[in-house]
Amino acid sequence: MTTMAQETVTTVTGATAEATAVEVAAAPQTASTVRRHELAAFLRHRREHIAPEQVGLERGTRRRTPGLRREEVAQLASVGVTWYTWLEQARDIQVSVQVLDALARTLLLDPSERAHLFRLADATDPRPATVCPVVTPALREMLDQLDPIPACLQNARYDILAYNRTYGMLLCDLDAVPPEDRNCMILSYTHEEWRSSIVHLEKTQRLMAARFRGTMAGHLADPTWKTLLQRLRTSPEFRDVWDRHEVMGASPRRKEFRNTHVGRITVDHTDLWLGPSTGPRMVTYAPADEETRRKLERLHEIARAR
Repeated sequence: MTTMAQETVTTVTGATAEATAVEVAAAPQTASTVRRHELAAFLRHRREHIAPEQVGLERGTRRRTPGLRREEVAQLASVGVTWYTWLEQARDIQVSVQVLDALARTLLLDPSERAHLFRLADATDPRPATVCPVVTPALREMLDQLDPIPACLQNARYDILAYNRTYGMLLCDLDAVPPEDRNCMILSYTHEEWRSSIVHLEKTQRLMAARFRGTMAGHLADPTWKTLLQRLRTSPEFRDVWDRHEVMGASPRRKEFRNTHVGRITVDHTDLWLGPSTGPRMVTYAPADEETRRKLERLHEIARAR
């Protein structure tokens, strides 16, 4: 039996359907919609530009699809063919970080492409980055040339992206810290040697939190920033500082450290921006007096002898 509602649906005129299509096309796209379509286009492009031989498949004689087939990507990534097809069709579906990780490996994504994939999916990459596009060989050379002045490259989240020998032994043995923990704020709340090396720890924590809050205002939807904030908020010390809602921009300032090897030193902190002020920067600690200069030279010699 056909109901009145069904009859109404089946008798929609072509003009009405066309008008509906125009309304849908004219509707404003949300950020998530734009991301889904960019993700779909990115996956299709990468799939079509990978030769079967690159992933251990035989090309065969009847292949007409450029690159890999959707079924092949789904099989290699251990996901359903229908689900992967929906992903390339920009359907509104949830994608786990495990699936994104499998797709990144299947599609042979380099570090920059992998980061782009996770950004488009509005997800946080669970694998710590081992290569940072910001850290070029030229910048590494600059860091080395600055020795014995401690210097490092940081982003706006206080992640330590690279450092020279003297910086690597300034507050702790940074080489011994796992890459995912090399963040100045994380270390200031969790690493005892790092904490004890900062003479004015509470003041430093407040300044970093104030700068972090000011910069995070431009990254509120970024999952990487949100993940870092969630991790920091597990510390009662951080929650106390964060709940002050203090905001501060960048400014040069004098710092004092207690180094395990050479004792107390006084340095002038300077940020050398590598791009926009919210982007990566080179952090340098120039000696504020001759005694500190001699101590930093000694620390550099100790670092070189390791």
